[in-house]
Amino acid sequence: MKNVILIPLFICACSDSLIAQKVSVSGYITDKHTSEVLIGAHVYNKKTGLGATSNEYGFYHIKFQAADKIQLAYTYLGYRDTIIEITAFSDTVINIGLLQGIDIGEVEITHSGRQLNEKANNISIPIKHVTHLPSFGGEFDLMKTFQLMPGVQSGNEGNSGLYIRGGGPDQNLILLDDVPLYYVNHLAGFISTFNADAINNIKLIKGGYPAKYGGRLSSILDIRMKDGNMNEFKGSGSIGMLSSKIAFEGPIKKDTTSFIISGRRFMYDLISRPLTRLAEDNVIGYTFYDLNIKVNHKLSFKDRMYLSWYSGDDSSIALYNDPGEDNDMSEGKVRWGNLMGSYRWNHVYNQKLFSNFSLSYTRFRFKTTAIELQDAGDTEYYYKGLFRSGINDIGARIDYNYYPDNRQVINFGLGSTYHTFKPWSNSYYRTEGDIVTTDTITGSRNFYAWEHYIYLQDKILIFPVLNLDIGIRASDYSSDELSYKSIDPRLTLNFSPGNSSNISVSYTKMQQYVHLLSYSTVGIPIDLWMPATENVPPSQSRQISIGYTQSILKRKYDFSLEGYYKKMDNLIEYKPGASIIESTVDWQELIEQDGQGKSYGVEVLIRKNAGRLTGWIGYTWSKTTHQFENLNNGIPYPYKFDRNHDLSLVLMYKINDDIDISATWVYGTGNAFSLPEGKYNSIRDNSYYNEDQEDICYYPAYIYGEKNNYRMRSYHRLDVGANFRKDTRWGERTWNFSIYNLYNRKNPYYYFMDYSWNGKTTLKQKSLFPVMPSVSYSFKF
Repeated sequence: MKNVILIPLFICACSDSLIAQKVSVSGYITDKHTSEVLIGAHVYNKKTGLGATSNEYGFYHIKFQAADKIQLAYTYLGYRDTIIEITAFSDTVINIGLLQGIDIGEVEITHSGRQLNEKANNISIPIKHVTHLPSFGGEFDLMKTFQLMPGVQSGNEGNSGLYIRGGGPDQNLILLDDVPLYYVNHLAGFISTFNADAINNIKLIKGGYPAKYGGRLSSILDIRMKDGNMNEFKGSGSIGMLSSKIAFEGPIKKDTTSFIISGRRFMYDLISRPLTRLAEDNVIGYTFYDLNIKVNHKLSFKDRMYLSWYSGDDSSIALYNDPGEDNDMSEGKVRWGNLMGSYRWNHVYNQKLFSNFSLSYTRFRFKTTAIELQDAGDTEYYYKGLFRSGINDIGARIDYNYYPDNRQVINFGLGSTYHTFKPWSNSYYRTEGDIVTTDTITGSRNFYAWEHYIYLQDKILIFPVLNLDIGIRASDYSSDELSYKSIDPRLTLNFSPGNSSNISVSYTKMQQYVHLLSYSTVGIPIDLWMPATENVPPSQSRQISIGYTQSILKRKYDFSLEGYYKKMDNLIEYKPGASIIESTVDWQELIEQDGQGKSYGVEVLIRKNAGRLTGWIGYTWSKTTHQFENLNNGIPYPYKFDRNHDLSLVLMYKINDDIDISATWVYGTGNAFSLPEGKYNSIRDNSYYNEDQEDICYYPAYIYGEKNNYRMRSYHRLDVGANFRKDTRWGERTWNFSIYNLYNRKNPYYYFMDYSWNGKTTLKQKSLFPVMPSVSYSFKF
């Protein structure tokens, strides 16, 4: 249903002289009830079909002929279309609030005008779809939802990391309110750090990157927190099998200042710690938490201010006490996580020029502590080991949006980031009684670097069926020891032969000044961020993509087909058997560098947008190889997460307003891994000899051939879920029931060689998650 609003505007007496004049209409598009900005909402002139899209702060601009009587249509997915009939002789500001409408599955989806911002290489998933899908342990996960889209793959079983078009997790620029985050997972990678209750909008860009983005090779994940309800106080929360969370939002001053605060915590340690202490006088526990805070304030009609804060940590502890007379004790602690804060100021200079200024701070840290205490009668032995690593960034940037007319949008800006790298440090301290026997510190010294950039991008509609998005980004990375410069061109050409079809071709070059060294093992992840140095240059990528999209049956169905080719240079990887933990040499001596990568593939998406049954089918065929001079005899080998085939099927069915059910099925080619081609047995310990030589312990030495020469078994899994909602006197409650891995597929997490003392070796598979039912209870008030 559409609302028609008639707005009388000032009519100039000199209208005859203004007939040829262009006038501008600009403003903010928001949710009418909450005043949350609507990012990517469409506004267009129904007569010409020309329109615009609201930016990251809900701001839009459109032009038309003065004195023309036109109809402006405002549309946004899940909201009622609103039409304003207007006759204007001067520039006008219209801030519009849209009403949430009947579910998108029950309305007709109409043409929304030609836009300068096409959707090639972009994926946007409404937050409500995330909460409709089956959950893992009762926890709805934004990252796992994106893994169901073509071109996006998961790593191992249950992992929330994103492997996009042949790239690793470190090659994704993940922004929370314009601030980069370096680690975005909890629970050893099984849950992402993003609390869906605090998120307003999330967009993934796989190619054709706008010039404002840089610093990573493979993708941009742009996440925007909610601003907070300007009109009334609201709250929500949930209790699940993995975590519990709660959120509050509301006005500090109605229609002027709002806030939102959201927290989430893993609950099991509240039970495991006291139980283990009671049972064995030991303490074993693990927990994580997330805290999101945001304040939104309207300084004036033209100025808005935002303060954002995020902190999230994982921590693990294991404390063992010897119940004997010696009273020995050992303790291990591990802690890692993010901290982020930002200040942003929006300013509208006039109808044509919009700006955003940002100051930000972000930090990632990783820390392990090991303590041992031994009481040997007259002498007490004490040992403490400490390992640290991290990265701190302080940044400032300013971005401008300039709207000369309906056919053109010019974006430009500049910024700087001051990096403090703390690659790693190991400290050892040991005493025997009152005597200090060991007190040493090893590691790599801190590294400080500046990263500056400037960019310019022009989106222009050349013809009604052809638009060009051309940009350039220049960056400089420097320290006392070095300086790297890069010029990165961006080009996207969109051809729209009809209202419902589009062909796009894009080329992008990206530069990445940070490197990630990561251990992919079961247990606590170890992610270490390293700088580009004189000996380890920054990584680069160049990507070409071509895509075709088509909407059919009044846009109820979408079809897209994309192909891409990506080349990567200056990659790094650990040398075989190398490890920074307990190492005494610089990290640069532990890696292979100057690696090259190549990835290419085809992605297909068929999506149903309307009706009681909605969902999509996504398929990816791809191939990714890496090549290092000193690995695999210099021959290219499959990347660990190279998957030739990746398929996902997502179905959501709305039974009525209170009940919906969903199912997801995924299939993927097994990951590549190295399997030895032979072995010989060596004796591990001569003490195992006896006279008959019957108790000899053999230790196999394996002989490896080509790197990643075998593949794991294919991966597939079916998840199902159901939501039961009910309106109550105080709000709404929802029960979610989900089953992970419904048919109990034993998918491989890793393989290992199991050997016995008689020299027999067997290849075995480790699986993590069998069929796992879960339940969660959520509420709104």
